[in-house]
Amino acid sequence: MPARVVLGVGAGIAAYKACELLRLLTESGHEVRVVPTPDALRFVGEATWAALSGQPVATQPWTDVPNVPHVRLGQEAELVVVAPATADLLARAAAGMAGDLLTATLLTARCPVLYAPAMHTEMWQHPATQANVALLRARGATVLDPAVGRLTGKDTGPGRLPEPAEIFAVATRLLDHEEDLAGRRVVVSAGGTREEIDPVRFIGNWSSGRQGYALARTAVARGAEVTLVAANVSLPDPAGVKVVSVVSARQLLDAVTEAASSADIVVMAAAVADYRPETRHPGKLKKDAGPPEPIRLVENPDILATLARNRQTTGRPAVLVGFAAETDTSPEQATAKLVRKGCDLLVVNPVGDGLGFGTADNEAVVYGVDGSATEIPRGSKETLADAVWDLVVAGQT
Repeated sequence: MPARVVLGVGAGIAAYKACELLRLLTESGHEVRVVPTPDALRFVGEATWAALSGQPVATQPWTDVPNVPHVRLGQEAELVVVAPATADLLARAAAGMAGDLLTATLLTARCPVLYAPAMHTEMWQHPATQANVALLRARGATVLDPAVGRLTGKDTGPGRLPEPAEIFAVATRLLDHEEDLAGRRVVVSAGGTREEIDPVRFIGNWSSGRQGYALARTAVARGAEVTLVAANVSLPDPAGVKVVSVVSARQLLDAVTEAASSADIVVMAAAVADYRPETRHPGKLKKDAGPPEPIRLVENPDILATLARNRQTTGRPAVLVGFAAETDTSPEQATAKLVRKGCDLLVVNPVGDGLGFGTADNEAVVYGVDGSATEIPRGSKETLADAVWDLVVAGQT
């Protein structure tokens, strides 16, 4: 549904990227009022914002005084997005200052507020900025972590503005859902593990990681603090997510186990190889050396079952969700696997014939320990992700 959105723009070089975010918002039918800080106009001028939004642009509360804009904008907004959110702007917002129209709007807003930080690495990592971010999050705002990449000049590191499409995706879900995962620590695994035969060959699967990334993005939009353990995924990091990259099943086990020790919810969406070569050849196997010896396989650890055993003593995570990509999706097979794995929910999705791996859509049946079976019809992977989170939240209330 179209909504009234305030797009706040801080005084950073990344302000030019907010033009693309504005386009995404307006083309989705939202009514967007751009509120730059005064210095933000040094980077992108007032005429640009007015032309792209079709709305008047002001930086100070002295414009259109009879309508009391410093109060009215925040009161009427259904979402406030600040991109880029500079270190200075985050500090002023955390301190409750109201020296311009944007910070005054932030004080009066009672809708979801989304900050997309952008600044140099040293500024982002400074204890003052980290304290301001923690305070804003504690007050209920969604503050994304910046992306890692090229900054101004020759600098590279964390501090880059997340891509406008990623910010837009989070903004859309903030409009669609309440922050029903606020305060929850969530771990999601994604992608497919690879087990090396030699330095150039491996045993793997077709998983692209799209479903796990959709789960991570939607969890952030619903207020969660998310760690994403990604196995061999070639997708942009979701905005606001801590990403841990791994290759093999054993690396995935170590990373997920460590993250799960302080997590409230773990969703194992990664496709994990059941077996690995007993021996990894140190050099490439050569064709002219003749047929190689048969590759002896040994079983990989069952990560989902290991997490279920661990929580019997640690109590973490409170909720454990497994994924099963199956060609046999019968209820009998699914319920037996649910019991065997020891998870609370098992998401069974069919693979093959254009479904599952590498596609933009998915479908599934989610089985619960309470005997429930919830069908999720074919749709986008984000839709399936939200349906899974709906079931998780319903089971905790």
